[in-house]
Amino acid sequence: MTAIALLAAGAVQSVKAEGYQVNTLSSKQNGMGHTGTALKLGSESMIFNPAGLAFMDGTIDFSGSFTSIFATADATVSGKKYTTSNDPSTPIAVNLGMNVYDNFKVGVSFYTPYGSGINWGENWAGAVLNQSVSLKAFTLQPTLSWRILPNLSVGAGAMITWGNVDLSKGLVTPQSVNAMLESMQMPLRFEDTPASINLNGKAAVTVGINVGAMWDITPEVTIGASFRSKMNMKVKCGDAAVSYANEAAQTLLQSQLNILNQANFTASMPCAAVYNIGVSYRPIKKLVLAFDAQLTGWKAYESLDIEFLSEQLTPYNQHLIKNYSNSWTFHLGGQYSLTERFDLRAGMMIDTTPVSKQHYNPETPGMTKIEPSVGFSFYPVKNFSIDASLLYVAGLGVDNASCSYADLLAGKENTFTADYKVHAWTPSIGMTLRF
Repeated sequence: MTAIALLAAGAVQSVKAEGYQVNTLSSKQNGMGHTGTALKLGSESMIFNPAGLAFMDGTIDFSGSFTSIFATADATVSGKKYTTSNDPSTPIAVNLGMNVYDNFKVGVSFYTPYGSGINWGENWAGAVLNQSVSLKAFTLQPTLSWRILPNLSVGAGAMITWGNVDLSKGLVTPQSVNAMLESMQMPLRFEDTPASINLNGKAAVTVGINVGAMWDITPEVTIGASFRSKMNMKVKCGDAAVSYANEAAQTLLQSQLNILNQANFTASMPCAAVYNIGVSYRPIKKLVLAFDAQLTGWKAYESLDIEFLSEQLTPYNQHLIKNYSNSWTFHLGGQYSLTERFDLRAGMMIDTTPVSKQHYNPETPGMTKIEPSVGFSFYPVKNFSIDASLLYVAGLGVDNASCSYADLLAGKENTFTADYKVHAWTPSIGMTLRF
């Protein structure tokens, strides 16, 4: 596999991968394990299960959430530990639901289903795989919801999604360059990454569907199911820019690497389908319990196909095998109305990884995660609430996780192996207004 193809692969992989899927789309629901498939959440149901919008009370329902993700990843390579220095990510969600008839509601949501960042630094041991990445994805979802019976509803929304990614990584390792210099009997040696590349691409607008159904089996028990369709995110023309550690590195390497400054590429990959089922139970008026099971169809991500726009680079087009597996996420949560003005919440998520130990990349250090959460809502007036929650993400860690890469100078495949750990704090604040 050529180094050029690996660089393009890295840029597109970040558009959608397990490590970048955001489960912070509601300040309220973050507090109870991000459940919602079988809950009547007003305008927020458009994200979790569009059928729930049909049970909305009142004429207008507005909600908004703002979350900060403070994430840290560690990688131990040959006994040396490296730690990321990340800026906080800030996913948002805004929802507006409106009453048309008693049994028919419409609405629109705007949210960030994917968005995160990681910064390992320019000169760590895995710089040739990743130095930093910043990902942002946005979805606008108009929604219709119809209660066809007093206890049964259906809903559907169109997911209009777009995004961008900015990724930097090393082009060559100091070890490779030093070996080349030694063979040339030159005294110069490099300790830092001699040359790096920045890749910037915009994913074109793509459209999918979010559909669901909800049924009150009894006044105490509700079940729900929803489906978010597979979409293909496509980078039509990514831009590359090469930088060098110093003038000596540029003089030595530019004849081999400057071709990447003209390397524009197109690539596409599947955004996996998501299946949700859920049940909620209200044993007493003040308490509601909920459980969701979510299956993400990552098996659709079998390969990543890359085509370069320049005829000069056509021989570098690649068909890269990924072989992800489908994965489950389990959500459990509860809400207790302590008073008319104060609700308490608690929850837990277990998020399993689709990535095998042979496909771990430091730009997306995926692993199974345990995620407890707490939260509350305060109602200063009857129809207005201030919502807050705190979610903690504890990665279970993975040892001897590896990823292959091409050594541009040596012309061979190498393997990078590390032990990874990940954790994150995700505070969230929001508001809800109904009238």
